Amino acid sequence: MTFNTGILLKKCMDANPSIKSYLDIAEHAFGKKGRLLVMIIMNSELYLVAIGLLILEGDNLHKLFPNFMVKLGTILVGGRQSFVVITGLVILPSMLLTDLSILSYVSATGVFSCLLIFGSTLCVGATGGVGFNARGKLLNMNGIPTAVSLYIVCFAGHPVIPSIYTSMTDRHQFSKVLLFSFVLTTITYASTAMVGYLMYGDGVKSQITLNLPTREVAAKVAIYTTLLIPVTRYALMVTPVATAIEGGLSENLKNWRAVKLFIRIALLVSTTIVAFVFPYFENLMAIVGSIFVVLASFVLPCLCYLKASGSYQSWSCKLIGIVGIIVFGTIAGVLGTYSSISELVHDM
Repeated sequence: MTFNTGILLKKCMDANPSIKSYLDIAEHAFGKKGRLLVMIIMNSELYLVAIGLLILEGDNLHKLFPNFMVKLGTILVGGRQSFVVITGLVILPSMLLTDLSILSYVSATGVFSCLLIFGSTLCVGATGGVGFNARGKLLNMNGIPTAVSLYIVCFAGHPVIPSIYTSMTDRHQFSKVLLFSFVLTTITYASTAMVGYLMYGDGVKSQITLNLPTREVAAKVAIYTTLLIPVTRYALMVTPVATAIEGGLSENLKNWRAVKLFIRIALLVSTTIVAFVFPYFENLMAIVGSIFVVLASFVLPCLCYLKASGSYQSWSCKLIGIVGIIVFGTIAGVLGTYSSISELVHDM
């Protein structure tokens, strides 16, 4: 379905050569209000993912150093919370950079990182004494909405599809590249999920690296690779949010470097505070998937295409398929959001 919605975005761009971005597609279909709505959705998703990166870092560092804690007078700060703050301090210099090209090159190794983590996890199962014989409940109906929301997160990326399409030298290859990307993504994440279940059953945690025994070299490779992801990607995630905030300022303020730095530091501080008090990585990612990814990758591409092309005016097989995607996205979004929030309230 996400492949098809990606193709719909391509068709919107082919219909109007002036369209260069996801925001342009939304504005072409629904005007300025549509552009504003999509901008809010995109930046909200990035902000929450940035929080997730800090939680991810804190959890995995705490896995490596479980006895670490900080004592401030009579206040004892736990290891996970301490590592979240330390991570924020480590990331701070990257938030002061105006040229993020170096980080973008490092972040581009994302596919390799995912494969490395999967391969390392597989090695732990095969040679680390864990095995693939864990038992658990194969089908938990109550957990399906949350599971679908988490799986949907894996296919977040549609806001950058128009930029990729416009930058391609041979745009005729776009459909093949998109299909290959989604097939590789599906295989990688589905394989990781199956391996995690076979290794730990119902005991598998929100991040597979939290289950791995730290005594194994392969496990350390997986954990250290995971630790690199937040440090290299945080600034890239938050920069579009900062840019959007700057766009709403007056011309005098937006050109002040001090104002730009203040906005970026404020975003870092706010996300660090939320990650400090909100350690629920699984619930956060499920909410991101059920609300923001469902909208950006399922519902909005369909609505934009129908509005821009006028295809909604007469029934056809294509229209039925598009409506089916919208219905699926809506149901998954509503049930996933309800399930995620319910689990969050229960955990808190």
